[in-house]
Amino acid sequence: MKLTSIITVNYRQPALTVDLLHSIASHADRQAVEVIVVDNGSPLDQQAVFDAAYPGVVYVRSEKNLGFAGGNNLGIQHATGDYLLFLNNDTEITANFIATLRTELDSHPDIGLLSPLILYFEDKRKIQYAGYTPMNYFTGRNRGIAIMADDNGQYNEITTQTGYCHGAAMACRRSDLTRVGLMEEHFFLYYEELDWCEKFRRAGLKLGFTGKARIFHKESMSVGKESPLKTYFMSRNRWLFIRRNATPLQAAVFACYYLLVASPVSIGKCLIAGKSGLAKAALQAIWWNLTQPKDSQKLGMRLPEHR
Repeated sequence: MKLTSIITVNYRQPALTVDLLHSIASHADRQAVEVIVVDNGSPLDQQAVFDAAYPGVVYVRSEKNLGFAGGNNLGIQHATGDYLLFLNNDTEITANFIATLRTELDSHPDIGLLSPLILYFEDKRKIQYAGYTPMNYFTGRNRGIAIMADDNGQYNEITTQTGYCHGAAMACRRSDLTRVGLMEEHFFLYYEELDWCEKFRRAGLKLGFTGKARIFHKESMSVGKESPLKTYFMSRNRWLFIRRNATPLQAAVFACYYLLVASPVSIGKCLIAGKSGLAKAALQAIWWNLTQPKDSQKLGMRLPEHR
């Protein structure tokens, strides 16, 4: 039986990670999976906590906060499976989830990276992800398919190509990962999975969505909390993604649009709302892209104690 390596990154949310491990224990064949927890930016050794939830878990601790990409890349180094499944620690899987993803990858050799149907944990009938549209490289925007729609089984038998996979749940073959390479760690937060999708595409592989497997995500259905950290990395990495993946013409058009339209509007709204910290973060993001090469490892913002 081929082995699936499940990799999840914990960043100071052990209770969420324990819930995920319990769901894996309930729905996975232990003979067919290995579970790797990367304890990212952890001041304490928490192996006993996670081992109690899933005996035999592979525990990897990093005292440094490596970000989403860095944490997953560290987990890959410890993985031995023929398949790799990347799960956010705030997810919970369902029956036959892992076997179904494996079967769909086997049935679609042209698909290199595959994401399942993602439903909100707080309302398990509401869809968060059923695929993405392609990226508009002139504006740096795309959209999710069926967001907040009711799950009435309309995707139950569907496996299809999609614009991008979702970072909360992605599966691939080790053989393809060896060709494609790791996630780019200088994104740190946000857009790293979209960039990774582009690397799979450039390797001649398709990106897939399947409604035959589903997972619950504990991300809030409401608008996420604003913070300078989120504003900075979302703004910085949106432009960085375009710089890395668009044609020179597309990148030039995007830069004009971003500098002359999108950013002034966004920063103006922040200032009017009295959110000067968010406006400053957006300006820092612009400055980073104007002064740093697209492969720069400089984050450009001091990370807070807590994410």
